[in-house]
Amino acid sequence: MFKKVLIANRGEIALRIQRACRELGIKSVVVYSEADRDAKYVRLADEAVCIGPAPSAQSYLSMPAIIATAEVTDAEAIHPGYGFLSENADFAERVERSGFTFIGPTPESIRLMGDKVSAKQAMIRAGVPCVPGSEGALPEDPKEIIKIARTVGYPVIIKAAGGGGGRGMRVVHTEAALVHAVQTTRAEAGAAFGNPEVYMEKFLENPRHVEIQVLADTFKNAVWLGERDCSMQRRHQKIIEEAPAPGIPRRNIEKVGDRCAAACKKMGYRGAGTFEFLYENGEFYFIEMNTRVQVEHPVTEMVTGIDIVQQQIKIAAGEKLPFTQRQIEMHGHAIECRINAEDPVKFVPSPGRITMWHAPGGPGVRVDSHAYTNYFVPPNYDSMIGKIIVHGDTREQALARMRIALSETVVEGIQTNIPLHRELMADAKFIEGGTSIHYLEGWMAAHKR
Repeated sequence: MFKKVLIANRGEIALRIQRACRELGIKSVVVYSEADRDAKYVRLADEAVCIGPAPSAQSYLSMPAIIATAEVTDAEAIHPGYGFLSENADFAERVERSGFTFIGPTPESIRLMGDKVSAKQAMIRAGVPCVPGSEGALPEDPKEIIKIARTVGYPVIIKAAGGGGGRGMRVVHTEAALVHAVQTTRAEAGAAFGNPEVYMEKFLENPRHVEIQVLADTFKNAVWLGERDCSMQRRHQKIIEEAPAPGIPRRNIEKVGDRCAAACKKMGYRGAGTFEFLYENGEFYFIEMNTRVQVEHPVTEMVTGIDIVQQQIKIAAGEKLPFTQRQIEMHGHAIECRINAEDPVKFVPSPGRITMWHAPGGPGVRVDSHAYTNYFVPPNYDSMIGKIIVHGDTREQALARMRIALSETVVEGIQTNIPLHRELMADAKFIEGGTSIHYLEGWMAAHKR
């Protein structure tokens, strides 16, 4: 096992990794920008090194600064968390070349899954169900593009091969708008991701977003840890996640889960990963794979009892998975609400000083957050300041516990989206379960938001 791990991230995930390290008896080195000097995890770290000013490009995205810090602190491994450099194959390569262990997949796996075209082709080869669409990147010839769209059937969605996070995609309903949409998306993709390649998929009208969590070691063992429903989204950004997904037959879940684990073995995948699917009319359609720990990993931890972050570290240290697929059991139901520093109606970020912070408690309640009273939320990064996760024997109990947890939570000095979460926990359709990825935006329109 490693003696010292460098955490190349910030916010709640930096604290989450730090706690996992402490439980394993590993010392942690935290890197931080000048804006995060007073962060909780910086104060709690065994060692903390400032690597630059507030802008991410000069701190958390600076590969030389992070690797140099690992060198001077004698760290043995680097955990990238999520976001920033976590899915950057060049960074993973530089970490390994510099003599450190990258706590994540191989650079080859990150590259394969980072390009949505190659990822889809790999999934087709592995027998994972995919959305009908183009076999690879769209050709230059407009006639060929029109031909593909006619085969797929309208509406279609044009996606950037190197895209992600809801960016670089465009829905097309008519043939007249197709070629222009492809050209525009290509230009945007080239500018945003440095890769102008785009591909086409059938646009599913009312799907749910369901994902499968996997773990794989370096001994060709791979397991899946159940599913998560992440359909409550705004502008492709998840707001509420839960496990298991309500209303989907277990045999359907087990079938796709087994295929995901088999795909990991076929690819030689290592570490934690998430297969993301659209689910409609009883069918799963692969959309992408995230080669890192997910923001919503706690709901899976709550229902399986497996510490995903610790497993990432153990796998990177060369350990075998300590359980087989048969030994993994799901217990009860878990729900996570992402708490963002933003206006709950207009969603404008609300950085500033938190004058009062009171976290909820009670049976089955977990809070992952780096915030505290008098903490200053910097304006330079993502607005998420924490996550409230609850677990219950049933979904009904989990919902009740989340309502209580939200009612107990106090955040003053800045605005948060807690009022929105309170409303959604009382919404009849959400309580029923199984809402689509479009539900929240329709709900907001109906509530004139």
